[in-house]
Order: sequence, then C-alpha cells, then structure tokens
Amino acid sequence: MQERVKVDQDPSLIDLYANDDYPQHFLKQILTEVQCIALVGASPRSDRDSYQCMRVLLKRGYEVIPVNPRAAGELILGKYCYPSLAAIDQTVDMVDIFRTSDAAFGVTQEAIIIGARVVWMQLDVINRTAADLAESAGLKVVMNRCPKLELQKLYCADLRR
Repeated sequence: MQERVKVDQDPSLIDLYANDDYPQHFLKQILTEVQCIALVGASPRSDRDSYQCMRVLLKRGYEVIPVNPRAAGELILGKYCYPSLAAIDQTVDMVDIFRTSDAAFGVTQEAIIIGARVVWMQLDVINRTAADLAESAGLKVVMNRCPKLELQKLYCADLRR
C-alpha cells in the first residue's frame, strides 16, 4: 500500500493513495515536448522551492513564465511575473502548479481556458477532481512530482534544449 500523501483540501475531492508512479517515458515525453512553462506560485525568494525549480528549468532551456498575483510586475530570475494565467499573452504548453491541492482545481480550469497541453502538480499537490477535469479536456496530467527533480534523473540526462 502507498504511503499517505499530505494534503490540505477536502478529502472527498482527492484520492489519498493517488498513483504517482508515472512511466518514465510519459514524463520524458512531456519534458521533451513542452517549451513554454507557466509556473503558478512562483516566488521571488531564492530560498523557495518554486524559485529553485524555475532556476533549473531556465538553465535547462525552457521558457518559464512566473505567475503570482503578489509578485505581479516584478522580475523573478529576470522574467516578468504575471498576476494570472489569463494575463499571459503567449502560448503556454505546460502549467506547473506550486500551490495548494485546493487551489489546483482553479488553476487547472485556467490552464484549460488558455489552451495549455499539460498540467503538472508539484510534490504533495494532489487533486483528483482537477486531474479528471484536465484529462477530460485532453490535457496530460502529472501529480505529486517536480519537473526539476525529474530532469535530474538518469532517464532525462540526455534532454537538452
């Protein structure tokens, strides 16, 4: 049996034993195909995981757009921070969610509206209702994983942008 995942939302909306055992080829395909990533919950603070994740994604050659209403208009790692996904004026391939499990549903709705192809929920972010919504709209979904950590694994070592 899988270990319980720490969540902060109504337990009726999630699967506490959500399968986060994605095949490596599925994750690698996503990380190969996406070019532009909107990072929702980006922080201008260098001690935050979202900042470190964004730094690695930029270093690996992805275009990363930070999204955070509290940091809107600021530069995070040299990139203009937007207040919302709707405010972004270009195509976004993947939405990386650094928010709570509760917030993931609303972010997923926005991701569908802007035409993203992937919703990626960070470590400890699991929302089965959001995942079902995204999948029914034709998006690929990853929950409880970090693209920075996946890029550091051997199966992604050859990914270059």
